[in-house]
Amino acid sequence: MEQYVIKGGNPLVGEVEIGGAKNAGLAILAAAIMTDETVTIDNLPDVKDINVLLQAMEGIGVKIQRINRHSIKMNSSLIEDLSIEYEFIKKIRASYYLIGALLGKYKKAQVALPGGCNIGSRPIDQHLKGFKALGADVRISHGLIMAEAERLKGNHIYLDVVTVGATINIMMAASMAEGTTIIENAAKEPHVVDVANFLNSMGANIKGAGTDVIRIKGVTNLHKTEYSIIPDQIEAGTFMFAAAVTKGDVTVKNVIPKHLESITAKLLEIGCEVEEFDDAVRVVSSKALQHTHVKTLPYPGFPTDMQPQIGVALALSEGTSIVTESIFENRFRYVDELTKMGASIKVEGNTAIIDGVSGYTGARISAPDLRAGAALVLAGLSAEGITIIDDIAYIERGYEDFDIKLKSLGALMERAVTDKEIQKFRFKVG
Repeated sequence: MEQYVIKGGNPLVGEVEIGGAKNAGLAILAAAIMTDETVTIDNLPDVKDINVLLQAMEGIGVKIQRINRHSIKMNSSLIEDLSIEYEFIKKIRASYYLIGALLGKYKKAQVALPGGCNIGSRPIDQHLKGFKALGADVRISHGLIMAEAERLKGNHIYLDVVTVGATINIMMAASMAEGTTIIENAAKEPHVVDVANFLNSMGANIKGAGTDVIRIKGVTNLHKTEYSIIPDQIEAGTFMFAAAVTKGDVTVKNVIPKHLESITAKLLEIGCEVEEFDDAVRVVSSKALQHTHVKTLPYPGFPTDMQPQIGVALALSEGTSIVTESIFENRFRYVDELTKMGASIKVEGNTAIIDGVSGYTGARISAPDLRAGAALVLAGLSAEGITIIDDIAYIERGYEDFDIKLKSLGALMERAVTDKEIQKFRFKVG
């Protein structure tokens, strides 16, 4: 089992390039199977979740050609199987996007119930409600979601809760339904907009993505396109907080600053300097960090995927901070690990009360999920002494070359498999 071994205490300094958005990439890959023509997708991150989805798609007959590490050509004209097997799906949650894509194109789909990170209950009832509203017969049998329709008809769909997954899934199916679909209380996240832009580039007719009302006029077929995925706001935010907790000076390049506004606002509140450019942000952390309060909310609010990272920063801030998690109930699973490093955090229900400490000390800890794992790496980078992080496979589901990018900024860290490699690192860094 691979681990990260980290010697903390080095400020991160320099420039880092952000890759394509994992969450946009997963949905766009699924949407790309809705045409029989060849689609070219660029700025695709080379991370485990993306590669597992590509494997699952090849398993049903999609032809995928790697142009380079971040670009593919794919052709879905020879799909012969509308059933996606459990072996692939249990690894990633976003596999459910294949239901909307296959249902839209073929009026039939069978996909195993999704897996992914254990961060709490993430029901798919709104997805199923949307498919039913479009005229599909939907049932769950033998661990499979089965959706089928003679024809899909546009409808007025009000989502009971704001959900990115259901918004995207319904949007895909509706783009090839007869007539007009209106999705109200739609999610507004940047990757919802990116998927809508991608579908429109294939000939779909979607208006209003990025607002809470999306209007879709169904079309009979979609055509080839070339498309570049937006930068990953969560990867960018993680490096911005890496600068904050290590007292660093990091310029995060290839980003859309508008997507980072809620993250930037909190960094300014806790005492960092943030400079925005056209496609980059610079974060400088030269003063003692200050406490603040934060509540996770759907976009444009503070992202739940950034909650562990800000938690790590606030645990090093002067005074008492309160973090309220309003999206997922298991998002505080990193707190026990952080406590081993000296943090003072009390969790009550969906709220964490954080009393700032002067610093962390190195410890052996485990990544409980993707974002919490990345946040614990940040804690290790700022800690005194050596930190060993187990279960880094979680982190690599969503961050490309995380250790390599951090090392380019001056982090002292290595991947290790054996105790001997850990000892070698300890000896090397003194």
